[in-house]
Amino acid sequence: MNHAIIPIAKAVDSAQQRRSQPKGRQVDLRVQAFVRECLGPQTLRRDLLIEYFHLLHDRLGCLPKTHLAALAECLGLSQTEVFEVATFYHHFDVVDSENSIKHTLKVRVCNGPACCMAGAETLIEKLPSLLGSTVRVQPVPCIGRCEQAPAVAVGQHEMGWANHHEIMEAAFGQHTQALPPPYVDLAHYYAQGGYRHLQECAQGKRSVESVIKTLSSSGLRGLGGAGFPAGRKWAIVREQPAPRLMAVNIDEGEPGTFKDRTHLERNPHQFLEGMLIAAWAVQASTVYIYLRDEYHACRAMLQAELAALNTQPPMPNMPTIELRRGAGAYICGEESAMLESIQGKRGLPRLRPPYVAQVGLFKQPTLVHNFETLYWVPTILNKGAEWFAGQGRHGRSGLRSFSVSGRVNKPGVHLAPAGITLKELIAEYCGGMQPGHTLYGYLPGGASGGILPARLADVPLDFDTLQAHGCFIGSAAIVVFSQADSAVNMARNLMRFFVHESCGQCTPCRAGTAKALALVNQPNWNVPLLTELGDVMRNASICGLGQAAPNPVDCVIRYFPHEIEGDEVANSPPGAAT
Repeated sequence: MNHAIIPIAKAVDSAQQRRSQPKGRQVDLRVQAFVRECLGPQTLRRDLLIEYFHLLHDRLGCLPKTHLAALAECLGLSQTEVFEVATFYHHFDVVDSENSIKHTLKVRVCNGPACCMAGAETLIEKLPSLLGSTVRVQPVPCIGRCEQAPAVAVGQHEMGWANHHEIMEAAFGQHTQALPPPYVDLAHYYAQGGYRHLQECAQGKRSVESVIKTLSSSGLRGLGGAGFPAGRKWAIVREQPAPRLMAVNIDEGEPGTFKDRTHLERNPHQFLEGMLIAAWAVQASTVYIYLRDEYHACRAMLQAELAALNTQPPMPNMPTIELRRGAGAYICGEESAMLESIQGKRGLPRLRPPYVAQVGLFKQPTLVHNFETLYWVPTILNKGAEWFAGQGRHGRSGLRSFSVSGRVNKPGVHLAPAGITLKELIAEYCGGMQPGHTLYGYLPGGASGGILPARLADVPLDFDTLQAHGCFIGSAAIVVFSQADSAVNMARNLMRFFVHESCGQCTPCRAGTAKALALVNQPNWNVPLLTELGDVMRNASICGLGQAAPNPVDCVIRYFPHEIEGDEVANSPPGAAT
């Protein structure tokens, strides 16, 4: 026997005898009681984990590790599982102690492309001294109010900096909860003939086949970016074995995109009717609405209108509707990542096949749609497929909600014919360029859609028209910049966004975005290396984030080579404007 081992064994036994509790983070019973009180009396569900995070975070202003341990105990989950989900989402402040940031008000300032053009970086620099030490100023990616740039969120109250008096009041007063703007509520929607088409479907006056045929004839496609034909998607999901589910994506996190919020905060029931018609068509038993966390006013309004709808249902046996709250992860705009998040997990995109239409939420066939696609369904059924299909321009068909921001006189959501050119859009809908500014370039499809120069402002804006130029329309987020701005700095801004939002699951995206940002931040670009890196990311990344992230860089190399041949932007900050 090795006698040297005996003293060590005795020391271990002695330590175990002295230990009054097991290893690991212990659950404070008082904290556990507080957590259980916050969650309410309902039976706890694993898939509501992120909703429980929000309840605690809204109450405390942070997520202390002691409370995460107590939550894990309440749900019967490992602390590791709870902790890894909480730390995945940007909007959760996981801290050691409840008192770490409990009484600190957070002011988030967007540093996306449109906001940087409007002076966001100067605002981020000056606000801390202006607001004082009791307010925490945090630069964040797009918060969905690009038309009000520079956009600021004070607590749960988002607004443009033009309302600076309101920001000051919110920062130092109690008005940190956003209120919804005037909108068409349930009573007014019913009075206008709303839900008539849903009722015709439920009463058998319209068949599923006729509704799908109408949508297919109209040319309605997925308006979240993918552009998949809506009627075909319904037919595919309907063919899958029951039970079937439905999920709606209103987590528009693409910089420059705010169309869904704009429509939702004005006429929520037009969307809800379209959603319920889709659920009826595929016989979905439950519908999950995944709403962007920044849209606090929309969430309050939608909660009220869903409660009213349950009181006055427009159809018998209406499906269960669950409103879920995002938590600041752009990746959850990818459909499979959104489904993971709805299930209370990290928003990691899935490998495909199988596709979500076959194996979606809780392993059930799932119909996934963007908000705007469903928003158009009642109008198309009312006015007919021919009406919608005949609205296009330059050989295209349909209507598009263009989110326009940047150097135009009238930023905002503009409903215009599909296929309209940027030059026509600016002249006819946006009131022209701002005084002193000349069109230099534009983003035709948000952060991932690429960058085009002014000489290509006559290209029709629609699906399948931009690919030849190395771009795509995506969610129709148009960011316009002028001679006062730099395409190189625009690419730096966008790559910084992709680094921040990569979920980290796959190496080509996780490492590729960081390496690309380091390369484009150099005064002289290594074009061969950037091109090779972009090819790897495009071909090997799991989902669209990594696949599309090289687009802005590739477009600068292709269309703005004069900016990377010299050092005219070498010393400027990595924002959107010079």
